[in-house]
Amino acid sequence: MRIVDIRETAIPLKSKLANSSFDFSEMTTSVVAVITDVIRDGKPVCGFAFNSTGRYACGAQMRERFIPRIMAAAPDTLLDATGENIDPDKVLAAMMRREKIGGDAERSIGMGTIEVAVWDAVAKIAGQPLYKVLADRFSGGTVPDKVFCYVGGGWYWPGQTIKDLQEEMRRHLDAGYNMVKMKVGGLPLDEDVRRLEAVLQIVGSGDNLAVDANGKFGRDEALAYAKALAPFKLRWFEEPCHPLDLALFAELASVYAPPLATGENLYSTQDVENLVRFGGWRAGSDIIQVDPPQAYGIAQYARTLEMLKRHGWQRSAMFPHGGNQMSLAMAAGFGLGGAESYPGVFGDFGGFADDARVENGAVTLSGRLGIGFEGQAALYKIMRELARI
Repeated sequence: MRIVDIRETAIPLKSKLANSSFDFSEMTTSVVAVITDVIRDGKPVCGFAFNSTGRYACGAQMRERFIPRIMAAAPDTLLDATGENIDPDKVLAAMMRREKIGGDAERSIGMGTIEVAVWDAVAKIAGQPLYKVLADRFSGGTVPDKVFCYVGGGWYWPGQTIKDLQEEMRRHLDAGYNMVKMKVGGLPLDEDVRRLEAVLQIVGSGDNLAVDANGKFGRDEALAYAKALAPFKLRWFEEPCHPLDLALFAELASVYAPPLATGENLYSTQDVENLVRFGGWRAGSDIIQVDPPQAYGIAQYARTLEMLKRHGWQRSAMFPHGGNQMSLAMAAGFGLGGAESYPGVFGDFGGFADDARVENGAVTLSGRLGIGFEGQAALYKIMRELARI
């Protein structure tokens, strides 16, 4: 058993979305296919992944460093103890050879995307959904029937009116969601507050609404938003400042009682540990949103969860960023607080399987093998063409 090829291609998202800090008009993503010599139904078993959303395609590092290192490794050194499947942790170790400590953001996305694709192949070889493989290895075998899911929406669309924003939120509620997230920071504070109040007219309690500033604010503006938002008692206030400004996070946590959230721009276990050590992050209240394909992948994410457990954190506080089949499988397999969803945005890369159904804020898991990309017809077409199967 061995990996016979790893392929990557860059695909544009073709999105007109904008948050407080940038638009997605040039955004791309790397799609990866890991091809094995295991044959099922007359075709090789292939694992797939893409590097989530919000970071550009990173194929150069993959092609120049990471893929050659995997392919140069003796095949048996990448197998698990049974010799009957691939060990993703060993694949990650192969990619990390001759890499200097630190520099995580430069390499963690490329490595993590390949590693998640390996997990997709591993689960398919095992004949199981990925969430079941993860549950057996990391959660005592417990698998939920459904996963709580909220909508990442409320973007700044060109020409958008408050009525348009309200209509968007009604569509999400009609689709079965009961919690939504909206962007803040792209307009002056008073206008953002009017937008927030309009959304609350649709979703009701602040428990049903989170806001996301995408790291926009410096100290003065972050504190001003915190003061204005506090009375609404929102589900969380996400990324109010630069993700590594731990002193400002700690200051905000000292004056803003409702939950804060961050993590999608943290790329190593050490980054996350620094947050909970020095950022004032409050176990039992605040939210951590690491995106595993952008942070070295699933095996390293398991280490991050173990580190957080030592610091008193529960998995219910973890909501992986991404809004896709990968984050859904991880939320289910690790028993996390829930998953994000991006219905109708990011082209072929947003949302879940075409037949996924959301009821009362939860999505029912499918029985498809691996991550389940095969249930997304448009996305799987891209992946299938890359693998040439």
